[in-house]
Amino acid sequence: MAGRKQFDMEVVLDAAMVQFWRAGHAATSVDDLSRVTGLNRSSIYSSLGDKDVLYLRCLDRYASRYGDRYDQALAGASEDPLHAVRTFFDVTLQRIADPDVPDGCLIAQTAMAIPTLSPAIAARAVQALEYQRARLRVALTSAKLPDAEGFAIHLAAVNQSLAVMSRGGASGQQLRTITDVSVSALAQVVLSRS
Repeated sequence: MAGRKQFDMEVVLDAAMVQFWRAGHAATSVDDLSRVTGLNRSSIYSSLGDKDVLYLRCLDRYASRYGDRYDQALAGASEDPLHAVRTFFDVTLQRIADPDVPDGCLIAQTAMAIPTLSPAIAARAVQALEYQRARLRVALTSAKLPDAEGFAIHLAAVNQSLAVMSRGGASGQQLRTITDVSVSALAQVVLSRS
């Protein structure tokens, strides 16, 4: 259509997601979003929605992108739960080490800001956290581990803490130590079944 500006929605959503991830919802203005996406304010509103709608789209994009990787990591949990959990944590550690994305986790960051967010965004963050616990619970249950629910809660909390610790400047080795302790605790349960 003549006169209509064309843009790649995937690129625009990625740019908005990284902006929100880097600065948070409250500290990101529509002008910031315009700057990083290359779209003017009216194009943002007409194509992407208001700031909250765009944030929800970015949360969904983030959850899908990394959720698929977590699902792949946990796929073999019934045969080798320790390897699956290590691989699950590796997804997070690789994301943290990726120089092309901000430190931390968009979902953890959102959860920490829940008191200041709209009910829709708060609910989506809680839903994403619950989905992570659920994927771990399903994987550990498939491995027939006792207290799969307790370990799922623990491992999900550890995973989110990695994001917080990375934002606080923890080294890659410190983060690896955190995951090693959790895998070691799980190994004791796995070995006690043998």
